[in-house]
Amino acid sequence: MRHLALVLLVLPAIAEEPKPYVHVPDTISKEAQEYLRKFTAPPETLSLPTPDDVAGWKRAREGLEAWGLPASEAAIQRYAPQIDERELGGVKVLDIKPKGWTPNRRVLVYAHGGAYALFSARSTLGNAILAADTTGLRVISVDYTVAPEAKWPQVTDQLVAVIQALKEEGHPLASIAVYGDSAGGGLAAAAALKMRDKGLGMPAALVLQSPWADVTDSGDSAVTLRDAEPFYTYAQLKPCADAYADPKDQKNPYVSPVYADFSKGFPPTLIQGGTKELFLSHFVRLYRAIDGAGGAATLDLYDGMPHVFQVPLADAPEGKAAWKKMREFLARNVAE
Repeated sequence: MRHLALVLLVLPAIAEEPKPYVHVPDTISKEAQEYLRKFTAPPETLSLPTPDDVAGWKRAREGLEAWGLPASEAAIQRYAPQIDERELGGVKVLDIKPKGWTPNRRVLVYAHGGAYALFSARSTLGNAILAADTTGLRVISVDYTVAPEAKWPQVTDQLVAVIQALKEEGHPLASIAVYGDSAGGGLAAAAALKMRDKGLGMPAALVLQSPWADVTDSGDSAVTLRDAEPFYTYAQLKPCADAYADPKDQKNPYVSPVYADFSKGFPPTLIQGGTKELFLSHFVRLYRAIDGAGGAATLDLYDGMPHVFQVPLADAPEGKAAWKKMREFLARNVAE
């Protein structure tokens, strides 16, 4: 009996489900609720190198590449796109054509996320393949040189060079859109600003998924959502920001687009994000900056959604709605 009593005392502790770290609202889809319940502990503290430790960053990237590549392979198996490695404007890219694609001039340029210092076009294929399959567009995923091997002037130049090379191949700017997620969203906006300021014209449209549009620790949500963000803390991101741009340059509009003057023009822009994001204020501030200057911007927010939810929750109602919104936005703004 004594042993049975001990077992009965222990069983509830064994059977009890770990409590989610983040709030799981009952107003979101069941799929999204289940996803959020997996976050049972605060974001792990990453041990990232100092800004100029090139070898250290290479080691950090190698570990994350190994983590990301299986998801890329799964996306290839599921959606069966055609993927070609090539160079455009001297920059390596992955040229992704969705299943059943027929040649046309419309193209979507993708700048991947990874805090400017991590991941690659190959390890972020999941997002690019989803975009190609959902929109029906050919996607050019730019394998830009990440920090600290390259800083913001070189990285923004690389994205501009790819767009210029597409123009030379017969794609007019009216047929070229650019999209990015997280740091890639900030980079997409920065490249459009640089093109405008250099008199090169601008892409037809931008789609920014959870853009890291201010690499400084600024905005209301930097405080109010500091303990609600499931994926990371700003303390983890700061080494990446400093590897990409010296602190004195971090409010340059080509680094943090929220500080740009949008009165000089900007492409129609769709900004998507979730209400659980540390970057929520970035989305609002960027939208207000574009809209307040007379530009065409749409702020597309989703209740309870975490950072770049479009990929892990692609089959959930929220993910489907976001991809549909992106497809319809591009259909309206990108010429045949």
